[in-house]
Amino acid sequence: MKNHENVPTSQLQAWDKQYVWHPFTQMQDWLADDPIVIVAGEGSWLIDSDGNRYLDGVASMWTNVHGHSHPELNKALADQAARLEHSTLLGLAGEQSILLAKRLIEIAPTGLSKVFYSDNGSTAVEVGLKMAYQYHCHKGAPQRSRFLRLQHAYHGDTIGSMSVGGISIYHDTFKPLLFSTIEGPAPYCYRCPMGKADPESCGMACLDALERLMVEHQDHLAGMMMEPLLQGAGGMLAHPAGYLKGVRQLCDCYGVLLIADEVATGFGRTGKMFAVEHEGVTPDIMAISKGLCAGYLPLAATLATEEIYQAFLGNYAELKTFFHGHTFTGNPLACAVALRSLELFDETGLLESVQQRSKQLTTLLQQIGEHPHIGSLRQCGLAAGIELVQDKETKAAYPWEEKRGIRVCQEARKLGVFSRPLGNTVVVFPPLAIAEDELDFLMAGLGKAIRAVAD
Repeated sequence: MKNHENVPTSQLQAWDKQYVWHPFTQMQDWLADDPIVIVAGEGSWLIDSDGNRYLDGVASMWTNVHGHSHPELNKALADQAARLEHSTLLGLAGEQSILLAKRLIEIAPTGLSKVFYSDNGSTAVEVGLKMAYQYHCHKGAPQRSRFLRLQHAYHGDTIGSMSVGGISIYHDTFKPLLFSTIEGPAPYCYRCPMGKADPESCGMACLDALERLMVEHQDHLAGMMMEPLLQGAGGMLAHPAGYLKGVRQLCDCYGVLLIADEVATGFGRTGKMFAVEHEGVTPDIMAISKGLCAGYLPLAATLATEEIYQAFLGNYAELKTFFHGHTFTGNPLACAVALRSLELFDETGLLESVQQRSKQLTTLLQQIGEHPHIGSLRQCGLAAGIELVQDKETKAAYPWEEKRGIRVCQEARKLGVFSRPLGNTVVVFPPLAIAEDELDFLMAGLGKAIRAVAD
């Protein structure tokens, strides 16, 4: 069968149920319903096999930047495919990977100087972990093999990235496979782990707790892994101003490498190209993916300082080589699209537009925030989390099995909005290029869905 456009929706749904195992999905529930089958995209919208349109409220898993099927990105992809689809970086250099690496360093925080390519956010984090540990080995401190990470952290689903994760329902099943890490309190002000009632006057006690952990474990710490400003999958937890800078200062004080996971926050999501820029921080290692390729192809990179890179230089027999790589490292198709995407940032003034849409989102969130079952509104740039609670006064959470977040998103689909929750938190994470009226439509749909489920 060559003409796939002639396959009816019912057949596609049946084949999906027969052959496809979906990520982060209880398949018994999935099999009970007929799934929406997406066949096309246009700007901020997804189009299903019956022609219905849905505003993409999660930017296709936080990746979409300029909108779906953007003509300039389509052209960049087609032009590169006509020249070369793939060539390895093992033993060869690649034109597009060179050009992209140069551009990434030009826009990265000052001090990052080298680009190591991989395929997705999890692998970019894995690279950072291995890089940090081997760096300490080369500096004569192989005992520095442990990592500090935050509660509610999510850094991916490979073994290493799960090891520095802190979400029990995702990670506890695999604990026997993971290496041991040290958990610090998350700056989750709505449910403060330090028991502080007022985030405005708490003195950032969570930073003090983090310092105590660094003092206790400093002889064995290789690095501190964190998402800057916003912990995404942990529930859209927006960090208080100054927290990131405080972590950087602690890492400097105790000789701990700061590894910033900018997989979700990078490429304009927070209103700056990278989240660390908001507090003038340069990490020692920075993992990037998602928006890097504007949602087109799997592409990731781990950026490092010159000091870290230099530690890996030596005679062949010294075995200082960084023994890590991926088949599609620096893929020319993905790199060509990423380059064109970065050009579009400048040509369209996208960062300025994100700042405008972020202000609009603040206003729209405030309009729904008085709902009696919305406990917390958290926003960082053009990303937000709406935490639903059973009791606003006590902050009592809805029981997990009630699936309130899932039900809100199911209701929103009836209104032409696609979203995906994080437990009881409804996520707002649209394509960066979303128009003003589209953001109005998105938030109106989510507001109606919340009222339908929580009232």
